[in-house]
Amino acid sequence: MAQRKRKVQTVREDNYSALEQYCIALNEYYKALRKAGFSVELALGLLSDRETYPHWILPEPIEPNKIGSIEYPEDEDE
Repeated sequence: MAQRKRKVQTVREDNYSALEQYCIALNEYYKALRKAGFSVELALGLLSDRETYPHWILPEPIEPNKIGSIEYPEDEDE
């Protein structure tokens, strides 16, 4: 029997948002854990613990009182 050729799916976009990049990195981290022999449960457990992530997978921290170039003062209850 002749084997069918599988069509390889490619990604055409190069401009991913920060959220898309983060999700792709998490997916790659999960696949790497599975390939390394971790069970599904353990791989998902490691994904739920941010302390196990490689440093390059975590996004840069965002200052909560500054959005873009606009600074917002903290609310002070008087």
